[in-house]
Amino acid sequence: MKILVDADACPVPVKNTIIKVAKEFGLPVIMIIDTSHIIDDGYSEVITVDKQENSADLAIINRTLPGDVVVTQDFGLAAMAIGKGAAAINQNGMIYSSENIDRLLFERHISQKVRCSGKRIAGPKKRLKDNDIKFEASFRALIHRLYMSIYG
Repeated sequence: MKILVDADACPVPVKNTIIKVAKEFGLPVIMIIDTSHIIDDGYSEVITVDKQENSADLAIINRTLPGDVVVTQDFGLAAMAIGKGAAAINQNGMIYSSENIDRLLFERHISQKVRCSGKRIAGPKKRLKDNDIKFEASFRALIHRLYMSIYG
């Protein structure tokens, strides 16, 4: 079991929480970034990929095994991770599942169609401290559940 992080757009407090929880459980962390970012947290394995579209996603999914955890806000990457038997969670603590991923992908498709037609869609809300608290609670519960199912 390992934790793979789509680290380019992942907020620093979320990365810090991932490292803290991973250390508690003795789990390896792989942070995937493109060449425009630098990470050195002293714990994670950092893999740098080129800036081509989907390079980080492909690097993550190629390293993902059943039982791993993928942290991403990309619905497509989350869907692929679920398809490989991994768990996926976003930076706000929402756990992706086979019950919600189809709806999320459909909503993304509709939003893209609206944008292509020239209309505007509101961007993401400003990140709040509550988002960090919710992420930690959800992430910790997810890791605990998976850890116990694998290692007893």
